[in-house]
Amino acid sequence: MPLISFVVPAFRVQGYLRECLDSILDQPETDLEVIAVDDCSPDSSGEIIDEYAARDQRVRSVRLPENVGLGPARNVGLDRAVGEYVWFLDGDDWLAPDCLPEVAERLRTTRPDVLLVDHVRTHWNDTATRSAMAEVFPETPGAATFRLGDRPEAMRLLHTAWNRLVRREFLVDLGLRFEPGWYEDVSFSYPVLMAAQRIGVLDRVCVNYRQRRAGAITRTRGDRHFEVFPQWHRVFHLMDSWGPAVDALRPAVFERMIWHYLTVLGNGQRIAPELRPAFFAQITADYARWLPDGGYPVPDGVEGIKHRLVATGRWRTFSALRAASRTRDTARRKARTARRRVGPAARRGARLTREGLLREYYRAELRRPVDPTLAVYAAYWYRGYACNPAAIYEAARLLAPGVRGVWIVRRDRVDTVPDGVEYVVAGTPAYYRALARARWLVNNVNFPDFVRKRPEQVHVQTHHGTPVKVMGLDQQRYPIGAGQMDFAGLLRRVDRWDYSVSANSFSTQMWDRAYPASYTTLEVGYPRNDRLVDAGPDEVRRLRAELGLGADEQVVLYAPTHREHLPGYRPPFDPDRFVEALGDSGRLLMRSHYFHDRDRHRRAVDRDRVRDVSGYQRVEDLYLVADVLVTDYSSAMFDYAVLDRPIVLYAPDWEAYRLARGVYFDVTAEPPGAVATTFADLLDLFRTDAVRSDAAVKAREHFRGRFCGLEDGHAAERVVRRVFLGEAVEGSPRC
Repeated sequence: MPLISFVVPAFRVQGYLRECLDSILDQPETDLEVIAVDDCSPDSSGEIIDEYAARDQRVRSVRLPENVGLGPARNVGLDRAVGEYVWFLDGDDWLAPDCLPEVAERLRTTRPDVLLVDHVRTHWNDTATRSAMAEVFPETPGAATFRLGDRPEAMRLLHTAWNRLVRREFLVDLGLRFEPGWYEDVSFSYPVLMAAQRIGVLDRVCVNYRQRRAGAITRTRGDRHFEVFPQWHRVFHLMDSWGPAVDALRPAVFERMIWHYLTVLGNGQRIAPELRPAFFAQITADYARWLPDGGYPVPDGVEGIKHRLVATGRWRTFSALRAASRTRDTARRKARTARRRVGPAARRGARLTREGLLREYYRAELRRPVDPTLAVYAAYWYRGYACNPAAIYEAARLLAPGVRGVWIVRRDRVDTVPDGVEYVVAGTPAYYRALARARWLVNNVNFPDFVRKRPEQVHVQTHHGTPVKVMGLDQQRYPIGAGQMDFAGLLRRVDRWDYSVSANSFSTQMWDRAYPASYTTLEVGYPRNDRLVDAGPDEVRRLRAELGLGADEQVVLYAPTHREHLPGYRPPFDPDRFVEALGDSGRLLMRSHYFHDRDRHRRAVDRDRVRDVSGYQRVEDLYLVADVLVTDYSSAMFDYAVLDRPIVLYAPDWEAYRLARGVYFDVTAEPPGAVATTFADLLDLFRTDAVRSDAAVKAREHFRGRFCGLEDGHAAERVVRRVFLGEAVEGSPRC
């Protein structure tokens, strides 16, 4: 029997579930089990649970046939738990590193019925807020246990299920279950404390309580917040059934109830204005119904005034008090902002510059009607015609001929635009006009901050790779790699997205956590990879001939990624020694990251068997002509894997890259083929032909199964049909 059974329900938490499970399984204390319950989640949560269960025998997967809600899902896990203690951890939260040994030690030495642990609220902007632990217990109780009647202040700790471990037999004997509906923690957490004979407190932060930017019920408006009332009713009905033994606790419990009601009412992100009078009226009704005979400790100050207004049902006075408070707070914020807006004289004169005049032109164009036939495309910060947007553009020309596609390109990249493709040059009046009036905006990166998405416009974010390195908000934890990134600005840009195109389930999971917003995910494969699926031997031969590559030559494409944290770094690589290892029939194509497009002339290589192809516009052509890909942490590996050809992961700085830049998974442990960590090892792989070994083939097969399952040659068509034509596209409904 394990010491601790973790019950982890999962519903729409695919972006966070891996971090949650890893935080449990990576603890030094291993005397545990994890019952992970997929509550018929419509995302990939169930597949993630199955993946962990397959590789760690401590994890047990439970897949529910229908969605039952958080409380009943916890009950399902509780019924399967066999540990001495049960810890209900939500799938979007995670444990603090190395906290479990201290938790386990306290459990073993004091054997409490309930052990309360500390937590922090971890916000999406990577800030943290401490709990009320220090206020509730200015002097920590230490290892001593107590009953709630002796320390009723324990009720002032957050009333959640995940900040307490409960002895399983005590819980089973009590017969307490989670009730359905929202606020299910209320009717569990308070009764557990009231019934416990031995309560312990561990003054150590153990749980990171994630404050999600999108998707949390605490940030969702609606009438389901009225479900808080029946949850509290259950608490008082239970106290009635327990009789005089808990009567002394009624005043403190009542105070907590009114505090909780007012907290929910005061949150503008939960209760819509039109529902607030009815919610207040229900608070008043419950006040009269459950008020203890001897009264209760009414708070001081403004909070006490709120309680008295509730008691007398004075909604108008309560509402006016709240409005006055909000007006005062708004005035203070505006005053602080005004003091910070003193800028240099040059900024005040910016409207006189050419750019300022063009921005004025853009704002004027925003007042003109949206062109219902115009789609604007861009890729890689206007570097030219490329990537997923190019594939979508080509599919739209066939499937939606009534849509006029226009590309945005930099002036120095105009010569890369194919014949017949309409374009505008970035920074010109035509550019601003197109951005202001296009019906569709399609890009594989974000448009500039000044772009305002009109209600009639549709923004499609196609991305440009499956992420190995951390992205978006996750970069906050890796400041060296993030540099001077403006995360607030990033979120403003993300909020413009209507659609996010995803190549695979893994990408969807990572985009959910890196870019939290209300867009719709199109998990359809990558449009740019359609060509890799559709290209036949004749096209490969044609491309080889155009590039001067012989039919019998072994062509290796070397494509390392960019190191944001080390701008001048280049992996150790000697082209001459490499082609020597390839033998007489070997040819090497070298392609730098697109961030280096303007300094390419300084590194250009073009001799007998080595060629720099960094300036070649369509990387898909290079994939098609290459027999082997050598890369490091680039998304090129995910695209090239579609071809089912050998891939070599050359990772000479893996540990440094992982620590400084941050990664989503260990690509050296789950590689797309053979792995080399030194240049000498890389040469040996080719000298011995280990790039095609059975182990390398098996690794590639596993990699393809995980990341390339959607690549069937129709990804661009699916995007066009959904976005431009409004049709339903193929999906895989889970429930």
